[in-house]
Amino acid sequence: MTADSVTLESVPVRSRWLALAVISTGALMIILDGSIVTVALPAIQRDLGFTPAGLTWTLNAYMIAFGGLLLLAGRLGDLVGRKNVFLAGLALFTLASLAGGLAAEPWMLVAARFLQGVGGALSSAVGLGMVVTLFPEPAERTRAMGVFAFTGAAGASIGQVLGGVLTDALSWHWIFFINLPIGLATALLAARVLPADRGLGRKAGADAPGAVLVTAGLMLGVYTIVRTEHYGWASAHTLVLGAVSLLLIAAFVRRQATVAAPLLPLHVFRSRDVAGANVVQLLVIGGMFSFQVIVALYMQQVLGYGAGKTGLAMLPAALMIGAVSLGLSARLMNAYGPRAVLLTGLALLTIALGLLLRTPATDAVFVRDLLPTMLLISGGGLVLPSMMTLGMSAARPEDAGVVSGLFNTGQSVGSALGVAVLSTLAAGRTRSLLASGHSRAEALTGGFHLAFAISTALVLTAAVLALTVLRPERGKAAV
Repeated sequence: MTADSVTLESVPVRSRWLALAVISTGALMIILDGSIVTVALPAIQRDLGFTPAGLTWTLNAYMIAFGGLLLLAGRLGDLVGRKNVFLAGLALFTLASLAGGLAAEPWMLVAARFLQGVGGALSSAVGLGMVVTLFPEPAERTRAMGVFAFTGAAGASIGQVLGGVLTDALSWHWIFFINLPIGLATALLAARVLPADRGLGRKAGADAPGAVLVTAGLMLGVYTIVRTEHYGWASAHTLVLGAVSLLLIAAFVRRQATVAAPLLPLHVFRSRDVAGANVVQLLVIGGMFSFQVIVALYMQQVLGYGAGKTGLAMLPAALMIGAVSLGLSARLMNAYGPRAVLLTGLALLTIALGLLLRTPATDAVFVRDLLPTMLLISGGGLVLPSMMTLGMSAARPEDAGVVSGLFNTGQSVGSALGVAVLSTLAAGRTRSLLASGHSRAEALTGGFHLAFAISTALVLTAAVLALTVLRPERGKAAV
């Protein structure tokens, strides 16, 4: 019997739900910070004097650290205890937020964002694993997954709302300072309510060489992806660094097949549901970048919305996603199974993103041109809980941390791909339209439409993959 199962037998049900609330609050703070910065980017650039290329590093520095360290952080949680790693991540993230709010030079903010990424990776990598071990009973776990998934499904939209309001009402510094009371309160509560877990111990093996290979490979890979906007996909810089990244990851995979104590046990991929859900997630997260960021850019750069108005315009999406992920997704999964719910959510997301292709360059009306997407994007509240349930379905207690890290790694890599691919192609389309004599609004809208089209295709591909690869649950209604 594992240390986790022994601990959980003595944890009352009410305490488990309180622990879930604490874990979800910590995750929400980190996810909020991933999107809260996007609305404030113009204000940050004006205040700190970022160049256009340098400004992207306020996002890239975070993603490189976050995406590169998730697998290692998940394994550390399995070895030394997930509670310890969660608390360490919260502490580092909170301190880095203070440093970000106090930044007076561009390099200070970029360094703070990198440290936020490290802290976010530590706490995020073990959060989902703690939820799995806290709720071993299937029906309870489904409800818990719905609550936890709310942090991912609604967090990005809530972050944009909050970022716009804070930037307009106070200053961009407060998008970081807001994390201080939240982080401190969450850490204090986590220390009290999260059950102690001893972990497997360092003797179980940390696979230090494997950790170096995967961390270096993922960090270099994410760095290469986000820098394609500057160098291009076919440049020597991109091709050489991409090849090195793939070689490092290939060496890591080969090592995992032979080492006695692997950092990422390859048996977790034997489940079609686990492997399929992670690929589906990669496509969905990459496609959702167009809603999370490019819609905000469209409202500011084409429609002329300020930061506060942009944030408030995103509020219907946040409310709809929150209502679906908290109130409806668990009941639907219990009735029809996570695969059917996932397919329904993907269908709604495909329609929502497809509707963005009709957004005009002039005379846009929010209720007509954007509100339908804001309402239908509630499909995200079905997609993330069902993907998490499928993605964690085969995780053994001793592997829960590393599978959680794998799931979060997919989210980070998907985000990085979305940033690099969609923003690069949209910018290229905009330049081409400007050169051919179109107005700035028409050129920007044309670039955004290309991004929306690719996003729609990515989510549609995810739906086809989910339909063909993921298996219907026995005793559940299938789509």
